[in-house]
Amino acid sequence: MTRHERSTFTGELTRRNNDPENRRWLFVPYDQLSDAIGPLSTEDPKELGIVLLESPRKAARRPYHKQKLALVLANLRHFALEQAERGVAVDHRVAPGSYGEALLPIAKEKGGLQCMRPAELELRQDLGAVVQAGLLELLPHGGWLTTREQFEVSQKGGPTWRMDAFYRHVRREGGWLMQDDGKPLGGKFSFDAENREAWKGDPPAASLPEFSSDAVTEEVAELVTDRFAEHPGEVHLASLPASRRQASALWSWAKRECLPRFGPYEDAMSTRSRTLFHTRVSALVHLHRLVPRKLVEEVCALDIELRSKEGFVRQMLGWREFMRHVHEQTDGFRRMPEGASHGARTAGDEAGASPSHLGAHESLPPAYWGKPSGMACLDEVVRSVWEEAYSHHITRLMVLANIATLLDVSPRELTDWFWVAYTDAYDWVVEPNVLAMGTYGVGPLLTTKPYISGAAYIDRMSDYCKGCVFDPRKSCPITPLYWSFLQRHRDRLEENPRLRMPYATLGKRSETKRRHDLRVFEYVRERLGSGERLSPGEMEEAVSQ
Repeated sequence: MTRHERSTFTGELTRRNNDPENRRWLFVPYDQLSDAIGPLSTEDPKELGIVLLESPRKAARRPYHKQKLALVLANLRHFALEQAERGVAVDHRVAPGSYGEALLPIAKEKGGLQCMRPAELELRQDLGAVVQAGLLELLPHGGWLTTREQFEVSQKGGPTWRMDAFYRHVRREGGWLMQDDGKPLGGKFSFDAENREAWKGDPPAASLPEFSSDAVTEEVAELVTDRFAEHPGEVHLASLPASRRQASALWSWAKRECLPRFGPYEDAMSTRSRTLFHTRVSALVHLHRLVPRKLVEEVCALDIELRSKEGFVRQMLGWREFMRHVHEQTDGFRRMPEGASHGARTAGDEAGASPSHLGAHESLPPAYWGKPSGMACLDEVVRSVWEEAYSHHITRLMVLANIATLLDVSPRELTDWFWVAYTDAYDWVVEPNVLAMGTYGVGPLLTTKPYISGAAYIDRMSDYCKGCVFDPRKSCPITPLYWSFLQRHRDRLEENPRLRMPYATLGKRSETKRRHDLRVFEYVRERLGSGERLSPGEMEEAVSQ
């Protein structure tokens, strides 16, 4: 036993723990840390025992951000103490190998286990041998809001899946934000078009809550810092909610400080606030420290603007559930629906699927690991990620994924970067969000067009450009990168109805401008690929030769 395992946590658990005899035993994975779902929510705690595992091998499998590792581990340990306090018997172990290797002898020892089906494909595969041996019975995961049948019924015909059809269907069936006559509140299902206001500093952005740490959380921070010293990022205890009480406090803050103004500014970006009015609850929702159904029900009942309610509900009930179903249907894009055009090559389970509809294969530039690029938008967002393991969804989509897509970066490589960098990134959510939506790696399977833009969008929706050496109207490389992208991928994209106007505009660009666009792409790709900073003067001199 290491000094980390001879800890205050171990002592506290021993002090609170209960007689393990005559219990029915459940294995509780890290994505199910709640007694509001599954057997823990319905059965007498004094008749149940839970098995909790920590796997250093899993934590070391990828260079996960230290904050992510600390968040998961601290919440698991606090959950163990909370359940022991309720009367549940807790069998907590640190696994020398994988979850499956550790759980097999435990399941034999306890005469079999039950477990709600883990969200992550990677964990389900790890547990496969225990399930096949008949020692682990998988139960439905009680945290999801929708069913596979709802997904399949909502997607009618053709090799494409659309979130808006799924969202409308589950809203109708569940009665979420619906009138008695079966029509949506406000007359439409989505207020996305209205929720695109730039933030100029007023109303004041929400100030982040801070959390006090106890000895258990502090030990986790020390463990992560010592054992995973080579991993990127740092552990920031003040922004690490670990206990049930702290999770509840974060949600109360979100309802009070964020959600009343969330809708109008959900697409805004700013150097003055990385949060603006985003709730920052996704990491705890994925662990089920906050339960999705409760959150949606409470938001629907809030006395706030409908467009703010709907914006949050669409993220939780729409995108989150839709991405989970897509991942399940495709095994993380290892198998694709018949007729889907995606240009995928399927790698082994370790590497994951590597779809690349547009043939993108470039390496991710060192700028994503913190090397300054010279572009203020990219450098600010990357800095926020490595400082906090967080940035909100528009910075992910329209800065990080947009720039990588314009540079023809491998969708798989960008996905793996997101997976290690963010506290809320797990295979079931990060792979469809980045491989499919962020990079158009699976083509039109999920999205009708690539999510790409030039500098004008970033300038309109943020204040990044004000502090940049590049002028968004004259010298920013993102705009020529955009036109060069459309030019290079014309054969795959020109017939797309949603790109008709951009291609019409491209057709009006002179041959001189098109050559300039291509040279900018080649120059930026080479400079950023070498870890060098861009500057307007050097770039213009190089591409004008």
